[in-house]
Formats: sequence, C-alpha cells, structure tokens
Amino acid sequence: MATGARITGLVTRWWWVRHAPVPNPEARCYGQSDKDCDVSNRALFEHQAKLLPRGALWCSSHLLRARKTAEHLAEAGADMARLAIEPDLAEQHFGDWQGLTYVEIAEKHGNNHLFWLGPPEHRPPGGESFVDLRDRTVRSIDRLTAEHRGRDIVATAHGGTIRAALAHAFGLHPEAAVRFEIDNVSLTLIEHFEQADPQHAWRVAFVNYMPRDLVVAKAAALA
Repeated sequence: MATGARITGLVTRWWWVRHAPVPNPEARCYGQSDKDCDVSNRALFEHQAKLLPRGALWCSSHLLRARKTAEHLAEAGADMARLAIEPDLAEQHFGDWQGLTYVEIAEKHGNNHLFWLGPPEHRPPGGESFVDLRDRTVRSIDRLTAEHRGRDIVATAHGGTIRAALAHAFGLHPEAAVRFEIDNVSLTLIEHFEQADPQHAWRVAFVNYMPRDLVVAKAAALA
C-alpha cells in the first residue's frame, strides 16, 4: 500500500505478546510442558501494558506461562475484562524431545537447525512439526478474525505461535518464519484489512517490540 493511501473498511488488529521468561537453568526443551514463568519484572509489564489497546478481546494459549503473562499485564494496567483460552495457540509439541537439554537434542538427532530445534517440516518422535503448529495457529487466527471483525485482539502466546502468525501474514515459507527473533513479553502487531484481496489482507506493523533500554542492554551483551 502506498504511503498516504486511504484505508477503508474494517481492520482487525492482533496484538501478540510472548509469555514471560521460563526459568530454565539446564537449557531443556519444554515445548508444551506446562512450565511456570518469571513475572517479577514489573517495570517491563507496566511499559508493555500501556501500549495495549482498551476494549480488546483477550485470548491465551492454555499453558500456564501464557495465561499468567496475560494476568500480570492486567495487574500492570492493561484493560482485560475476560481471558478466553485458545489451545490452538499453544507452543509446538516437541514430543520425545521435551525434557532433553538442547545439547542432548543436537547430539542425538541429526536434524539440527541454526534457528529452531529442527527443520520446520520435521516432526520429533511423538510430537508435531513447526508446519503443524503453523496450520493450527492459522485456523485459530482465521476463526477469531472472522468472529471479531474490526476489533483489537490481544493474544498471549509463544515464540513458535507468533512466528506462525508472521508466516501467515507474510505468506512466508516456514524456513523463513523461524528466523524471526521473538523476545519474552515483546509485542508484535499484525493487522487484517477486510476490504483487501484475501491474498494481501495482512500487514505487519511491528515485530518484537521491547523497551529501548532492554534493547540497548541486549545489544551491549552481544557486542
């Protein structure tokens, strides 16, 4: 869309929030294991809560860390009337890999990948692939977008889920989608324009938004 073009019709805005960090000192794969999260960074929650819209529909995956993140955003000032649970927004299920350390997965399985635990099309034994995750995430996104046309939707979910939403919006190959970085408690805004051709109806406003001081601190740590 050209700069300055007039936008008409209903716009449904998805405000994605990745859950708060999970304490994981042994660096183990947890996937759909129902882990707790660290919500002690009150300043971060207050900062992100101020950016979230009022009057939005709120939804979360069924996993504790996503639900708890939504609840603490509300405690920090976000306007959440009710939290709807959407199991299809859960993280990828890594099957037999869940509970193993990332080192063990790399050593015991030949399908290593630089940006994900394995190639997006690969299903770990007893689990699902990133492609499977994308497909169920898209089902939930499309249904909720149709049911709540023109509204803001705040979704507290997971790194894999948000990457799947970006794949849907951009029409990305899964291999490209897993290369996005999605930090804990970051915000990603994706908009759906109802009047557009369905193949071109999504726009990504921003990805992985975090407070500037945290971004600077992370850059310094990587330098």
